[in-house]
Order: sequence, then structure tokens, then C-alpha cells
Amino acid sequence: MRFRNKLAAVASVAMVSAWLVGTAAPASAASPCGGGYKLVGTYNIKLGGSKYGILEIRWNSGKGRNCAVAYGRGSTYGSKAYKSVWIKTSGASSWADSDSGQFTYYAGPVYVSARDKCITVLATVKGSGGYGDVRVDGVHCG
Repeated sequence: MRFRNKLAAVASVAMVSAWLVGTAAPASAASPCGGGYKLVGTYNIKLGGSKYGILEIRWNSGKGRNCAVAYGRGSTYGSKAYKSVWIKTSGASSWADSDSGQFTYYAGPVYVSARDKCITVLATVKGSGGYGDVRVDGVHCG
């Protein structure tokens, strides 16, 4: 009798575990920007031919907001290195939001309200040869 009870308990745990794994959201769906932000552009953060990171820009049509994140790449991903990301509407005299510092994985997220406007984003990642950067102007016009 005891063996049957233990077997039933193990089977129950296995079924619940399988259900949980099957209903979990995939990790790739998560973004530091939060829910509702769809990927609209990616840009290499580089110095010469060396790629130090990736700038990711997302848009939330319901909120009318853009979000940007600067990820490290290769040796700059997973180790503390200077990373920064800045965002504004194109033509604005000052940055709407920014994040910079010694980060392990990414800088950001940063946001700007940009319904019916274009945006400008600047991202920097420090790598072994110096500071890689990318600046995109007048893009992703919401």
C-alpha cells in the first residue's frame, strides 16, 4: 500500500511539473521594456570592426511610447562594463531619458512618448579596444 501511495504522489508531481513547463512563457518573449512593447529595430554598437553590443528599440502602440535598451555582446555581456543608452524625440533640445553606468548585461530601459514623432537614440558600450557606439536619428516615426 505504501508503495502505491508514493507512486501516486510521484506521478502527481510529474503531471503538475509538465503542466507548469508547458504553460510557461518562453524566456525570449521577455524584455526589460515590459509588456506590450514590440521590437522595431536593432543596431550594432561597434568600434571599427569590433561589435561590443546591440541597441534594441521597441514600440508600444497603445501607450505611444518607444523604449530602448543597450545590451553588451560577447565579452561585454555578463561582465561589468560601461554601458549607456539615451533617447529623445527627434529635434528635441534635451534627452527625454537616459541610463548609464557599470552594468553586467544592459543599460536601460529608457522611454520617450513619441506618437506621430520620430526618435533619436544613442548607445555606448565599452569594450577591450575602447568605446563602441551607435546613434540613430529620425527613426521609428510613430
